[in-house]
Amino acid sequence: MPDIGDLAKAIQLALTPVFLLTGIAGLLNVMLLRIARIVDRGRASAEGQVTLLESTMLEPRRRLTSAAITATTVAALLVCVVIAGLFGEVMLNTQLKWIISASFAGAMLALMAGLTLFLRELHLAMRTVRIRARPRLSA
Repeated sequence: MPDIGDLAKAIQLALTPVFLLTGIAGLLNVMLLRIARIVDRGRASAEGQVTLLESTMLEPRRRLTSAAITATTVAALLVCVVIAGLFGEVMLNTQLKWIISASFAGAMLALMAGLTLFLRELHLAMRTVRIRARPRLSA
């Protein structure tokens, strides 16, 4: 049975991944808002309220955002495995360093993949919108 000092150390070690999990949750919130916007634009497209260029870009954007959400969610799950591993190591009095390390590395790779996919979706979105400045009329 672990003593209270070991449990306190496990809690301290788990705080950093918990903050990472909070940051990932914020990213997921932004991504979910993006996909909601894409779905809304898809509905508008079905009603003929968007341009042809925007309409053709909605499906690739939806797929990229969905993949980004999936990868980022996998990252969040792997961070949870890290946190559980840190506690499990103390509670079971066993070495789980390889599982914890591999889970953390996997979380970082999944997070990088999610952010890369999200960045690609943003680039596609920016290609469909061109804001042209109107020339000023001199007075």
